Order: sequence, then structure tokens, then C-alpha cells
Amino acid sequence: MPLTVGTAGHIDHGKTWLVRALTGKDTDRLPEEQARGISIDLGYAPLELPDGRRLSLVDVPGHERFVRTMVAGATGIDLFLLVIDAGEGARPQTHEHLAVLRLLGVKRGVIAVTKADAVDAETLELAVEEARELVPAAEVVAVSAKTGAGLDDLRAALARSASETERDEAPTRLYVDRVFTLRGIGTVATGTLWSGRIAIGDMLRAEPVGRDVRVRSVQVHDQAVGVAEAGQRVAVALPGIERRELGRGDVLVRPGAYTRSYRLDVELEELAPIPPRAIVHHGTSATLARIVRRGRFAQLRLAAPVVAARDDRLVLRAGTTVGGGRVIDPAPPRHADPDRFERSSRGEVLVHAPVRSEDGTWTWSAEWLAELRGSLELQLDRADPLDPGVPAPTEPWAAAVVPLVGLERRGSRLYRPGAGGSLGERAADAAELEARLGAEPVRVDDAQLARFLEEQGRLVRVGDGYAISSGAYDHARAVLVHELEQADRITLARFRDLLGTSRKTAQALLERFDADGLTRRTGDERLLRRTRDSGAGRLRRS
Repeated sequence: MPLTVGTAGHIDHGKTWLVRALTGKDTDRLPEEQARGISIDLGYAPLELPDGRRLSLVDVPGHERFVRTMVAGATGIDLFLLVIDAGEGARPQTHEHLAVLRLLGVKRGVIAVTKADAVDAETLELAVEEARELVPAAEVVAVSAKTGAGLDDLRAALARSASETERDEAPTRLYVDRVFTLRGIGTVATGTLWSGRIAIGDMLRAEPVGRDVRVRSVQVHDQAVGVAEAGQRVAVALPGIERRELGRGDVLVRPGAYTRSYRLDVELEELAPIPPRAIVHHGTSATLARIVRRGRFAQLRLAAPVVAARDDRLVLRAGTTVGGGRVIDPAPPRHADPDRFERSSRGEVLVHAPVRSEDGTWTWSAEWLAELRGSLELQLDRADPLDPGVPAPTEPWAAAVVPLVGLERRGSRLYRPGAGGSLGERAADAAELEARLGAEPVRVDDAQLARFLEEQGRLVRVGDGYAISSGAYDHARAVLVHELEQADRITLARFRDLLGTSRKTAQALLERFDADGLTRRTGDERLLRRTRDSGAGRLRRS
């Protein structure tokens, strides 16, 4: 029976190095991951075991900013491979990843105490003992990805854990974690096949977009197969559907087997106080939900529909992981809301929003402030990684309240302290875009991605929705400045001929140079703005 194992553990504890040592494959495929030396997106590799079995291995990021990605990778796995640095021991993300695994019902796995070659025998023995206490039911193996020590023992331990694991049968369900396009093949979707099987020629339903799709071909770890089984990492080619119509969080299912719903009835497991609103992670999706509590049960009212089944597990996050739940009804009717207003011992309704007194001061309840803080944290969780901020409240009470929520204000937006932009899951899109850039403008549909890359000096936007490489821009600028220093003025036709490009491209570049303040237009000619340092490097647009 095919199974999937997922890594877990704190950043820099050696997950990706261990995966490389076990499988021979580097799962850090993105240029940004290789440049920064950390995992950002999910990585995949086949893992051969001593008994001849082949597991699908999912490598997840360990940084706290990518916990959402970790959860997406952990859903659907059968076993865990928890990685702990022998010199550091368990760290914050070790514990959060363990909590996520427990909430998802992943009970079996192995702990690898890594970098065994970098510590003395006494420290290693202590680290192994601490790991045993952390997860008493799991085998613990000391390993070194550098020397290879312990790798065979780790494979054997994983084989023993796999032999004790079973997977329930159910209709086909594959939650998508990556979508891309291949020349001559079309749209390809990848994910862990939760249940059922997928064969060439099968008709599936893509949800929540509600599209019927036909499977042209099937691969398991880059090898073509006729049929993929539950528990395998699967890539399916889907002709007739555009890449933009599918994304992480969508699901491919057997038609008629599942229902999409905006509501879920769940039995809760609470790690910390669960706020009235939280991000619900189910499958590879993440969506905001209002939580209507009734003791240990709740109805989740979702901002976007999900495709769930009875006994599915989910994770609730509000800045951090606050709990999870087991689905007891995947498509329930709407239940009546309980009374939202709490009453004091004297019976009066407590204030749940700021009230302004006659002297101009504001008062509010601790419950309301906690709900506001939780709401802002949820918005930050959903913010675009390129600009991980959210608009600051503009209500009259904002000046009094916003300083209390523990966030950093930058202009009209709020950020977590020290937070900065990153490509995150769009690193692959950025690499693909940069590979297409040159001297001829390329259409860029994602304006925010283009703006982010331009700020990093990785491209230059020209025209309306187009971009060229930074090198092409610098070359065109140098040609223009040299000509203007010799001839004082230049026409569009002359610039086109100097560059050896099209009239349209030359015009787009000249308009960008005008906007940058390098040149000014006079009739049909351009002149150099002498007030600028025309010999300096590329000017930033003001």
C-alpha cells in the first residue's frame, strides 16, 4: 500500500539535507530557496525502503512565516519524520509542527536527531533521550546527513512505522498543491492522492471551480504510470482547463462523490483560546471562517467553500496554531447563533465595541480588543507575502486603539514587527517570469509580483503591464545617454535603430526614461535632463 511521509521540525534543523541524504534529491528547487538556504515551498522526493517499499516524501518549510505552507504539506500524509538538531533540541516550530500533526491525526512516525557528527557523545545521548520524551510512541534515530551515519537505521525505522500504518478506502480525492504549464502538455496539477485512484482517461471534477476535467496522463514522481493509487504523490495533465483556473487549495474528485460547502460542523480540539474568527486549513486550502461555538462543538462559516468528508481533520490558526477539529458534518444546515453578548454578574450587557464618552475618551471591553487583535492577525495571515501588511483601521477610535494591538504601523498599513516582503509560494512564478525576460517587453499579468521584483532590481516595468530584464534596461539606458551626450537630442527612429529593436519597444523604453526623469520630450525628440546625474547607474522612478 503506497504511503506518504512528511517532514516536520524547526528551521535549520536539517530537514532538507536529511531528505537529500535519504533520497538523493534536492527538494529546494526554487532559486530563492537556494539563494537564501531555507525551504520556502513544499518539496517532494521518492524514498526507497529496505523492504522494497517506496514512500512519497514531502519536505516542508521550518520557518514560522511558512507554517501555512507546512500545514498544506502535512495534510494527507500517513507518517511523520520529525527532525531535531542534536545541538539545539526542540525549538518553537518543533512544538508547533507536532501540534499540527496531532490535530491532523498523524499518529505514527520517526524522530531523526540530526547533525550527530557535530556534537559529543554525551550531548547526543541527551538529545536522543529528550526526543523520546517528546514523542514517546516514536522511534528515535541519531543521524548525520554529512557522514551518512544512521541513515540505514532511519530507513529501517520508517519501514517499521509504515508497516503498522493503514489507509481507509474512499472515493477519489486529490488536493492540489501546485499548478503549472508544460509545453505540449498543457496544465498540470500535483498533489497527494488522499483516496481512490486516478487513471489515464478518467473524468474528474475540479472544485470549487465546478469544472469537469479529463486526465490525459498520470505521473508518480516524474514517472509515467497508467494508474496512481492513494498515498502517492501524483501529477495529472488536464487538457481543456487553463492554469489560472486551478490553484493550491482546489481539489480533484470523483464526480458526484463529494459536496462543496460553506459550512462545517466540527468537534474542536483547543490548544489556545480560539477567537470568533480564524483561518481554517483543510486539505491544501486556507480560508477565513466565523466560528459559532457550542462547548466543544462548533459550526465553521467559511468565506470560501471547501470539499470535505466526515472525519476529515482541520487546523485553526490565528497568528499561531490555536486548535483544530474533526468534521462531523461536511454540509450542515445553518444553526442559530448563540447570544454573542456576555453579561456581567449584575446582568448588564458588556460593551463589545468602543464607546466615546462626553469628555472624548474611548472605552471598550477586553473581549472586543481581543477580537480586533485576532481579526487583524487573521488578515495578516492571509496577506500577500509580497506586501505582508493590512490596512490600518480608519474608524474614529483607531488612534486610541491601534497602538494596543502589538503591530507596527507604516503609513496607512499595519505589519507584524520587522515583517518584510518575500516571494513565498510565488517564487516559482518569479523564476518562470525572469526566465522569459530579455530586451523585448514581456506581458506580466501579476502587477504586484512585477512591482516586487522591480524593487529588488530583478526586472524593469515598461509600458502598460510589460517588463524587460534589468540588464536590457541598463544597456538601453547606456546607449541612450551615450547618443545624447554626442548628439544632444534623439528621435524615436534613431533610438530604434541604435537598439536594433521594434518601434514599439523603443517607444516603451523612451516613455519609461521620461518617467524616470532621465529625458524630457520636446516635439518628436528627446533631450537629456542635465539636472540629473546622467552618467550614474539606473535611476529609480520618483
